[in-house]
Amino acid sequence: MNKKIWIVIILAIIIVILAGVLIFLPKKANNAQKPVVVEGIQVTSTKENETISSPLKITGTTNNGGWNGFEGQVGTVKLLDSKGKQLGNTAILVAKTDWMKPPVSFETNLTFNSGEVQNGTLVFSNENPSGLPEKDKQFAVPVKISKTGEATSLKVFFNNNKLDPEISCNKVFATDRQVPKTDAVARAALEELLKGPTDAEKTAGFFTSINTGVKIQSLTITNGTAKVDFNEQLQAGVGGSCKVSAIRAQITQTLKQFDSVKSVIISINGRTEDILQP
Repeated sequence: MNKKIWIVIILAIIIVILAGVLIFLPKKANNAQKPVVVEGIQVTSTKENETISSPLKITGTTNNGGWNGFEGQVGTVKLLDSKGKQLGNTAILVAKTDWMKPPVSFETNLTFNSGEVQNGTLVFSNENPSGLPEKDKQFAVPVKISKTGEATSLKVFFNNNKLDPEISCNKVFATDRQVPKTDAVARAALEELLKGPTDAEKTAGFFTSINTGVKIQSLTITNGTAKVDFNEQLQAGVGGSCKVSAIRAQITQTLKQFDSVKSVIISINGRTEDILQP
């Protein structure tokens, strides 16, 4: 009889323990899915310890607390690997609503390359136009980084009304891009150029003078000379020497970033003499 009583007691204890586990685990999982919130900012797209891959879209809102917006942006975010090394570029948190009227919705796209699955950290920093260290705000979100394919880093060149307020037409500035690994880096750079600046780059003052819908029909590089042929859309509605100079500068500098290119010849449907005229 005593043996049976002990068996019943042990079974009862096991049932109680299992019931407790079943009740506790769902609550823990739900907590892990809550948005990351600190004073003044809430990240809604990325949860703590979530597995992320590139490109990563990040969204959220700010509501004062030192996370006030400035000129269309509310801060920046960067990704650190398990050793604290930055992966990819620092991305700007672009305001999608009026940055002067909190709460402010923001978003950005962060691109990076990781050769392995590893732990990492998203580090958010506020916009601090005063430059005073005591007004700097920062917080970190632990994440798990998935392995990405090999990537190629390159540059594209745009005009920038913040770096060049006078708009010098032929003065262009580089911004970094990452693309899937390719041997055709010159063509990949031009393809990125034709996409135009990202929202984050626009906030930083970058803009393009190249029409949408422009296509590369051919690109060859021989003895240091790059010959690139575009469709008619390149010059559709284009007028004025400033815009023509800007288009040529964007294309030329994007190609001349590569050591194999010393000069650039631009054509439209095979024509070179009568194209991109002021």
